Amino acid sequence: MKYIIFIVGFISTFVAYADWQQPELSHNLTVLKKAIPAKDFELQDMDEETIRLSDYKGKVVLLNFWATWCPPCIREMPSMERLHQQVGAEGFKVIAINQMEDADQVFAFTGQLEVDPTFEILFDTTSSVSRDYAVRGLPTTYLIDKEGRIRYRAVGGREFDHPEVIKTIEQLMAE
Repeated sequence: MKYIIFIVGFISTFVAYADWQQPELSHNLTVLKKAIPAKDFELQDMDEETIRLSDYKGKVVLLNFWATWCPPCIREMPSMERLHQQVGAEGFKVIAINQMEDADQVFAFTGQLEVDPTFEILFDTTSSVSRDYAVRGLPTTYLIDKEGRIRYRAVGGREFDHPEVIKTIEQLMAE
């Protein structure tokens, strides 16, 4: 009898979990009261080339810290690609900084996504950049203006191609 109760409880839990739908991703960005200078960094990309944040001075940068094991990171990645495709002009750059994983892991992961990311993916294998940016949870995203100042922040998954986010980016590009 205990076995049957256990099985029924297990199946009920499984069915309830299967019906559970994840909540919508937010599109809100937190405005910083005072812009903070974005600390320059030097990281490797998928091709093992060195990329610096300062390479993109004069552009608006969406800087996203993420990992392959982070469900909200995975959920927001397609919206980052759509944003990159929509706004990825000369004045805007999407940079995704992976936490403590190597290129092979990330390459295998991106091959499983519905959309292959064409934005910059960098590797912070020692978490030194995430420490410099006070990343406490993933995903964490910063919106950096053309002068290299952090103006907006988001912790948790976001829908980055939402019209309000695009409007904010375009306003920063126009400044």
